[in-house]
Amino acid sequence: MPFAERALEPRADVPLAPFSTLGVGGAARWFARAESVEDVAAAHRWCEQRNSPLLVLGGGSNLVIADRGVDGLVLQIALRGVDVASIEDDTFVTAAAGEPWDALVSDVVARGLAGLECLSGIPGSVGGTPIQNVGAYGQEVAGTIHEVVVFDRQTGWLDPLPAVACGFDYRNSRFKREDAGRFIVCAVTFRLRPGTGAATYPDVIKHLEKAGVSSPTVGDVRNAVLAIRKQKGMVLDPSDADTRSVGSFFMNPVVPEQTHARIAVSESAGPVPGFTMSSGDVKIPAAWLIERSGFAKGYAHGRVGLSSKHPLAIVNRGGATAQDVLDLAVRIKRGVADRFGIWLRPEPMFVGFGEDAGVEYLLRVKP
Repeated sequence: MPFAERALEPRADVPLAPFSTLGVGGAARWFARAESVEDVAAAHRWCEQRNSPLLVLGGGSNLVIADRGVDGLVLQIALRGVDVASIEDDTFVTAAAGEPWDALVSDVVARGLAGLECLSGIPGSVGGTPIQNVGAYGQEVAGTIHEVVVFDRQTGWLDPLPAVACGFDYRNSRFKREDAGRFIVCAVTFRLRPGTGAATYPDVIKHLEKAGVSSPTVGDVRNAVLAIRKQKGMVLDPSDADTRSVGSFFMNPVVPEQTHARIAVSESAGPVPGFTMSSGDVKIPAAWLIERSGFAKGYAHGRVGLSSKHPLAIVNRGGATAQDVLDLAVRIKRGVADRFGIWLRPEPMFVGFGEDAGVEYLLRVKP
């Protein structure tokens, strides 16, 4: 579809740390907000004309920004609006990319629709969810996404991509992988149906049992997930430094069953936790590996550390730099690799670092 010409007037040298839940990072050389698809198209044209890089910024919840900032245009996605349509047994919920994610989950759950309740309390905006294939407690957005509407920077057109074309994988997608930088997510449509709450993870089951809930509704599961996430410092709270993070910094590694068995034999402190996948591989909690490698909850390393509530969250203890965060993340990855032979993979995206040795090591898979 063609777009009306619209002039973009970006601001210069805008600090980015306030736009990140981690609270680190330098300034954007140029910064603008997009409140419509026309604004998105204008930002694309602006960058093309100046041969400038473009960084798309959503809720800033899954991002580590370099101390030197971003030498290009940072475009904050602020598109808003939610549309709900029912076709037979299906309800199609279309949300603009700038809609706050948890507010959307709350609305969906209030309608009695199942499929997103386990993703409650996750910070950020709707547009970031398909990029990361956000998931938690046995659900991921790939299971309910019907379509992603994107601005294609190669063609300059707005296109709907069906879920099958998004290349979803565990905490991954084509938007983050082979087509990183090509598409700007403008809206996401979820296909949902009324149903009961999904309670498959031990933490959720235990919480519901303790509350005396035997047949959980989607609302029951949402409340349970929110309570669990708050206990782990995974729900943003300006008054709680433990939430000054990107949430889970490392993904839970999925390993062959033999690897899980090898670790179980070598460990003498009880059973090794693991969730058996349909493939037969086993997902091991990264938090467990991190703690057993000498990084306990509350571990401090200068101006950064691990949350006192959960070892999977690297937190800004006050005045931290992106380099501080990077140094601790590298230390943790190396510690787990030395102890267990498992190379953890980071969840957040790293921007502005260039060819940084620390980032390269964090993104490297086991040789």
